[in-house]
Amino acid sequence: MSEVNREITLEVGTEEFTFSMTPMDVTKYYNATTPNNKIAPAHNLLMNTIKQEQKARLKPLLVNPIGAMQIASALLEDYSPDVEVIVKKPSTTPKD
Repeated sequence: MSEVNREITLEVGTEEFTFSMTPMDVTKYYNATTPNNKIAPAHNLLMNTIKQEQKARLKPLLVNPIGAMQIASALLEDYSPDVEVIVKKPSTTPKD
């Protein structure tokens, strides 16, 4: 399993941005996400985890809500551990 505190660099267009992700950042994001509130949590995740000196360059990319969602999605996907999950289907044959 990968580390839980990680620095992740994303290339967005011709720019590179580095984010410092922790389990608490991800927890805050998911806890704030609701059916009627998806853009603000994505924006907050990005702005709270970006390197301070890169905030001004990132901010214009977040004006478009789809852009914010795409960047946040890429960040969360890279942060995600490689865990294989298999759902076992129940057997339809009766057991003795």
